[in-house]
Amino acid sequence: MPVWLQNEGAWIAIGVSLLFIVAGVLIHRVIKKVLQAPPPPENKRS
Repeated sequence: MPVWLQNEGAWIAIGVSLLFIVAGVLIHRVIKKVLQAPPPPENKRS
């Protein structure tokens, strides 16, 4: 194992980085789905 991976802080940094990447992908998918959804019908009240 490389020396830089023997440090506990390295594994914490890798875990946090992976968490942010997964969260970014999930948020991207949700935003894309919302933007591609058809607009709701407009209710005209008078």
